[in-house]
Amino acid sequence: MSVGVFDLFSIGIGPSSSHTVGPMRAAAAFADELNARGDLDAVRGLRVDLYGSLAATGRGHGTMTAILLGLEGRHPELVLPDEVDERLAAIATSGIVQLGGSVPVAYGVNEMVLHPLTVLAHHTNGMTFGAVDASGAVLHEVTFFSVGGGFVERQSDEPGHDVLPATGSSAPLPLPFRTAAELLQHCSEQNLDFSGVMLRNELASRPEAEVVSGLLHIRDVMDACKDSGVRRTGVLPGGLSVKRRAPAWYARLLAEDVTRDPGYWQEWVNLVALAVNEENASGGRVVTAPTNGAAGIIPAVLFYAMHYAPSMIGATAEQKDAATVRFLLAAGAVGVLYKEQASISGAEVGCQGEVGSASSMAAAGLAEILGGTPEQVENAAEIAMEHNLGLTCDPIGGLVQIPCIERNAIGAAKAVNAAKMALWGDGTHRVSLDEVILTMAETGRDMSSKYKETSMGGLAVNVVEC
Repeated sequence: MSVGVFDLFSIGIGPSSSHTVGPMRAAAAFADELNARGDLDAVRGLRVDLYGSLAATGRGHGTMTAILLGLEGRHPELVLPDEVDERLAAIATSGIVQLGGSVPVAYGVNEMVLHPLTVLAHHTNGMTFGAVDASGAVLHEVTFFSVGGGFVERQSDEPGHDVLPATGSSAPLPLPFRTAAELLQHCSEQNLDFSGVMLRNELASRPEAEVVSGLLHIRDVMDACKDSGVRRTGVLPGGLSVKRRAPAWYARLLAEDVTRDPGYWQEWVNLVALAVNEENASGGRVVTAPTNGAAGIIPAVLFYAMHYAPSMIGATAEQKDAATVRFLLAAGAVGVLYKEQASISGAEVGCQGEVGSASSMAAAGLAEILGGTPEQVENAAEIAMEHNLGLTCDPIGGLVQIPCIERNAIGAAKAVNAAKMALWGDGTHRVSLDEVILTMAETGRDMSSKYKETSMGGLAVNVVEC
């Protein structure tokens, strides 16, 4: 299965792509399998076992409630926050989940079985679903893994295959690549930039007009998320009493930066990153970019590109749309490299795989918009990740709030700086992007599990929650 730009940028709900979006997709897939097997109507009981990081931080990440929605046949791309609240209230009141949208089964959050200290062999984000009939006989049982960014893999029943991808495209690619070296070679041989290579591959699955409209829709959802974030006041859910800062910051910027002074660029970038991630933390509608925990970085850097890039000053709406498409395609090309060679899962490699990969992707997109050569774009992506190596994932209370929200603003600023540094060079540099990605993967493997989205180390244990 190949990774496409719409796999990396998918629409879902917060607060976590690996702990909310992925489990919802897995639960929906389980319900679909029951229906396809003809077993759905016979189901009278359910069992859900959560392992590793899903069990350790699932409550703060909305894992259990996302699974209930998935079991009812809802998908993260389509479900709206108001619908989420309505259905979860109904399930909590009745104790009944509508399996597959039609079969009532007594089941709720408290029936899920948690195994926080048990890590399945393939990935720490493991979950097993089982369904039984009226006699207690098992009708169907399957294990899924949420491997980051909303991507889901299924335990395989096929001999010789441990897991099978449940997300991704099966279309053969005209310009396949899994390393930056291969990507650069395509650029050289085809006279394309990063976005051009990515577009050529996307055209294997859908027409260009659909690619363009789909990416502009992704941009629009990012904008809507930011707009919602600067309007909603109060504190974030979860018990930490984290105050929403985006509305007050937005009001101050509107008052101080009346003429859109370039000197305020970082304040605007900070604002967009915080607004998006405050929405994510409250369970709002976001774009995985490439994860929910890092969802604010690419929108913030794209905002910078559209408002502060010299080529965008005075640009028409059509020119800005074209630049946006190139930005997201170039960023997506770099995202493919992280999926192919390492991981974008905080539970697997720490936050370097989430904020680090998003910062690297954003730096690449910005460098291309600013006129960088493929070599400079690759250098920008390398610089951004090199200075996120070793970043841990230690959310306080298992919530995607501290340090996650501010970390997005810092990651966005790093991306802007990385792009600017790369463009002051000629594209030659000592450390390659491939070397940095492999280093990130090795660092993640060596990192103690308590620093990988378990809330068992770092800030999560050294800061008193209340």
